[in-house]
Amino acid sequence: MENFDEYLIQGEPNKAEKAKVWKTAIGLQQVDGLTPSEYLIETAKQNIEGDISIDEVKKRIENYYQQHPKKSVEDRTEEADKVSARIAEILSEQTFNFSPAEYLSIHRRLFTGIYSFAGKIREYNITKKEWALNGESVLYASAESLKETIEYDFEQERNFRYKGLNEQEIIDHISQFISNLWQIHVFGEGNTRTTAIFLIKYLRKLGFKNVNNDLFANHSWYFRNALVRANYEDLSAKIYRTNKYLIDFLSNLLLHTDFTLKNRDLHIHYDTVNTPIDTVNDTVKTQIDTVFLMIMQFPTITALEISKELNISLSSVRRKIKELKKSGKIERVGSDKSGSWRIIKR
Repeated sequence: MENFDEYLIQGEPNKAEKAKVWKTAIGLQQVDGLTPSEYLIETAKQNIEGDISIDEVKKRIENYYQQHPKKSVEDRTEEADKVSARIAEILSEQTFNFSPAEYLSIHRRLFTGIYSFAGKIREYNITKKEWALNGESVLYASAESLKETIEYDFEQERNFRYKGLNEQEIIDHISQFISNLWQIHVFGEGNTRTTAIFLIKYLRKLGFKNVNNDLFANHSWYFRNALVRANYEDLSAKIYRTNKYLIDFLSNLLLHTDFTLKNRDLHIHYDTVNTPIDTVNDTVKTQIDTVFLMIMQFPTITALEISKELNISLSSVRRKIKELKKSGKIERVGSDKSGSWRIIKR
């Protein structure tokens, strides 16, 4: 992301604004563990400089992948590049309509040619293993009720009146609306990126012009995990749904507060994960499972990044990775710096 900092420092309004948009577009790929290519970065810089239009960016990316098709199913760089360019285009537009149709339209524009169901309401039920839930899944809306559910939520929000609310009450309400919208999980894939773009556009409509979009650029995975924790509970284990993390994120986003945003705080077993390594057998197993889940969700993540996120030593992470390799669950494809993990068995 430092690729664009020079434009923000220089202070040229037009370039700085474009740089912010691109940082957000690229940062949001992290919610699915995706990393755009260097080709996309260089092409984005040409757009920031004013040398090429966003349409030209999209054409170049399209041509590039016609000439350089992906080498494996696990390679999602093309998706990261194309979706980044499309997000940059949408965020640069001064248009928005608060409606389910707009929400579906954003998904269609982002994922046409990537998913066959782009812009379509899913017709099957889903579960998703979540790192923050130690492999458990949020309960998403039933496929049979999706259309009615999303229309109901939009109608409720459309009729809501913000008049008389203080800043904190406004943020509390927005967090509840966006949490409910995400939990419906209208699409088979791409929900979080679609929801994030919709939220940014909606906040602009509500009059929040000075949105700190660096939060989406630098903490997009925290945003996803906050949505997860807002929609998961297991009363038998004394785990409760909480909007706290989403509210912290939105407060930093809109009010420029300085709440600490650490993914490890959102893990349901954070206290266990944070316990000194090798003190209890259950702790060791939890850490191995947590490292594995993080690799599953973010194939390009490095051992150093895992260490920082889980707040455990780098040597401990490497030991867990060695055990996962030995058990035949993962293998490394490419270099330690620019390669990725391949899941062999779950």
